Amino acid sequence: MSQITILPWISRKIQVTDSTDPTLVGMSGMVLDETRRTILVNTGSKEVTLAKDTIRFTIDDEEIDGTLVGQRPEERIGKAYRRS
Repeated sequence: MSQITILPWISRKIQVTDSTDPTLVGMSGMVLDETRRTILVNTGSKEVTLAKDTIRFTIDDEEIDGTLVGQRPEERIGKAYRRS
């Protein structure tokens, strides 16, 4: 798992690379907020809430599987992850 998973994501650029909802693939923008199960993204024209467990996304060119980061940001930051 990359270092980006233990850093705050607010104000970082995000892009959805895979999703169970095909309309979300390719969506990109800036992270406005993060909760245990969702990420709020400003796409420029609107704000979209994305469910973490249904998407695979990139932040700072690091790909992240949303199902692996389903905890609160304050719990995720600084957590030790197993290397895969």
